[in-house]
Amino acid sequence: MYQLNLPSINPTLKKENGKVLIFDGIRKKYIVLTPEEWVRQHFVHYLIMELKYPKSLFRIEGALTYNKLQKRSDILVYDRNGKPWMLIECKSPAIKLNQKAFNQVAVYNMTIGAKYLAVTNGMAHFCCEASVLGGEAKFLQTFPVFEK
Repeated sequence: MYQLNLPSINPTLKKENGKVLIFDGIRKKYIVLTPEEWVRQHFVHYLIMELKYPKSLFRIEGALTYNKLQKRSDILVYDRNGKPWMLIECKSPAIKLNQKAFNQVAVYNMTIGAKYLAVTNGMAHFCCEASVLGGEAKFLQTFPVFEK
């Protein structure tokens, strides 16, 4: 797998039916290991271990409906009141982050309503404070501290 610009992890892997699977501690099950899943697992680990975001407030690959289409958000972190706090879109390290990735997370947020939006490909990571209707998103230099 790819070397990422994130702290390394010690994943639990297994092989099944010719596919490599990685254990997801949030979903508590094995998931097919794709480049995007590799980034997702590293990024979740970073948020929990380095930034101290509470593990119990994560939802991975949650369903959402936008324009009558069924979609899935990569990572959603809730605040302590159960409201969406940060929505994160993960891409493969082979994909260069561009406006399309930011548009995707912004469109998903029209349904979710998180305070912060982030995009990562494991090499580059961007976070912004979501815009209020008609306003511009404010890009942050660092990821926000989780509100107590």
